[in-house]
Amino acid sequence: MIRPGKMLKAVLQSLFKKPNTLNYPAEKSPMPDKFRGKLLFHPGKCIGCKLCMRDCPANAINIVKVGDRNFEAQIDLGKCIYCGQCVDSCLKKALEMTKEFELASLERGKLKVVYHADNKESPAK
Repeated sequence: MIRPGKMLKAVLQSLFKKPNTLNYPAEKSPMPDKFRGKLLFHPGKCIGCKLCMRDCPANAINIVKVGDRNFEAQIDLGKCIYCGQCVDSCLKKALEMTKEFELASLERGKLKVVYHADNKESPAK
């Protein structure tokens, strides 16, 4: 048989506790140290070996030579599965995972990012 006294005790205790939920959009919570978010490309470090392209299981990275020892990365964040394999395989640490995770978009074109050789980021055309 259910005892109303036990249930009343639980209800009264929960009235005075702080909620366990987060006030997400208003308050941003910090991400863990090894969180894998949006990819960041450092064109000055890239040597054009394209190991990141070969190791990407989703074929989300395309490295293009734009000049003598200048490379740009075209990254499709819609295809990326954020596994970090490209970051691990890059010999010169030209790729890194950031803690940025709010990447949702209603247009696929906005998910394709081009990192130019002059360290600028732009959406793909």
